[in-house]
Amino acid sequence: MSSTPAFGFLRIHPEDNVAVALRPAEVGAECLGVRVVEAIPAGHKVALARIEAGSVVKKYGYAIGVASTAIPAGAHVHTHNVRGNLPETLETLRFSEVARTGQRPAAAGQRPTATFDGYRRPDGRAATRNEIWIVNTVGCVNVASEKIAAAAHAELAAPGSGIDGVHAFPHPFGCSQLGDDLGYTQKVLAGLARHPNAAAVLVLGLGCENNQMKAFLALLGPQASERIRWFNAQQVSDEIESGLAAVRELAAYVRGFKRQPIPVSELILGMKCGGSDGFSGITANPLVGRIADRHAAAGGTVLLTEVPEMFGAERMLLERTVDETAFTGVVNLVNDFRAYFRKHNEPIDENPSPGNKDGGITTLADKSLGCVQKGGQAPVAQVLPYGTPAKPGLGGLALVQGPGNDGVSGTAMTVAGAHLILFTTGRGNPMGFPVPTVKISSNTDLATRKPHWIDFNAGPIADGTADFDQLSDALWQQILDYASGRQRTRNETRGHREIAIWKDGVTL
Repeated sequence: MSSTPAFGFLRIHPEDNVAVALRPAEVGAECLGVRVVEAIPAGHKVALARIEAGSVVKKYGYAIGVASTAIPAGAHVHTHNVRGNLPETLETLRFSEVARTGQRPAAAGQRPTATFDGYRRPDGRAATRNEIWIVNTVGCVNVASEKIAAAAHAELAAPGSGIDGVHAFPHPFGCSQLGDDLGYTQKVLAGLARHPNAAAVLVLGLGCENNQMKAFLALLGPQASERIRWFNAQQVSDEIESGLAAVRELAAYVRGFKRQPIPVSELILGMKCGGSDGFSGITANPLVGRIADRHAAAGGTVLLTEVPEMFGAERMLLERTVDETAFTGVVNLVNDFRAYFRKHNEPIDENPSPGNKDGGITTLADKSLGCVQKGGQAPVAQVLPYGTPAKPGLGGLALVQGPGNDGVSGTAMTVAGAHLILFTTGRGNPMGFPVPTVKISSNTDLATRKPHWIDFNAGPIADGTADFDQLSDALWQQILDYASGRQRTRNETRGHREIAIWKDGVTL
């Protein structure tokens, strides 16, 4: 990708027939030798040559759609003159014809022996926080779980206490669910209960829900007795007092963990975007892609999800699959999601959202090609079903089954084991997840307007005041500071810790 904007415009790839306006452009402005004939908002596209009706519009070196009418050189290129043209199923492709194996990103100066100060759990896993989590089996006890968490946090999680926090994650499910819906709920809640950032867990049930305590505990698998407590609210006289007593019992165990140096390769990083704009794919997402390359080169695991936002960008991922198993997994992941859309009689190109379009994203392929920039050039090593944990030390990308919805996809990566989530945004989004969520703005205006949302600003890339190398070094150091507990993300300091569970079925 070009990193040298010319006269306020950026042609991302030499084969592109559009450029992106890095700032508002008036009629008469010069764009790479072409005179602008319409006002172009920042983040939007301008035609670099005449594009005939039915011809391909290229950005990132790939097709993002076709012209629905002839587009003069210098004209605004957007939804009024471009339509998507994605097929309903991924074309038949072969690993031997597409994949370019053996290519791995350079370490970008990152030594494989680098460490962060984390917690080592008895099962060997690393953690970035030492917290007590309250996982409720059903939405009926949401308020009780939140009251227990608030009271216990105030009592037990003071600075220097050895406990980083006590947190609950309310949700509306766990009862009146059948089949896959109930299974998804159980997988997500079990994944939270097993997460290494939760040094200890209180499982709170009601007693009569579909997600029965006995079955749920069996799904969790063996747990150290010191790490877990559980009860049903219907079976105690005061669920708040019983919950507080249980958390107090867990606290002594949690305080026994101390930070120690841990190889950075054991970190699992989730890459997410939401509220994207026309800058996301040229500043924040490629910046996060540099982090993905650096971490993968050091042997770490990087998670990508938002499968519908891979539509139109699949080849960029397939070219980097490490073997035929990963290649077939990507093809099936994408085609299964397209079948999911067809099952509900929904078009696959209903995306992007109104906010995305306002920010300059025209088609789903336009959004997808910018979205997958978060994976850099790291090899695609694994495909994970929804609710399945990832392994540390993968040395590449694991693609996680999940939709593009911010809450659901961020939760899916948390359940897969992400220690931190790097969340890029151009329009802005205050949402956070159970793990530290690093908000990265694609433009300086957002970072200036919403400093209480944003942890890191990628806008200087478009402003011309910093380059990718400078910002990736700064962001990497900030990630290590978050992982080591030397800094807290905005979602942590402001209490934005949310979950959302994928639903696709009948509610009784």
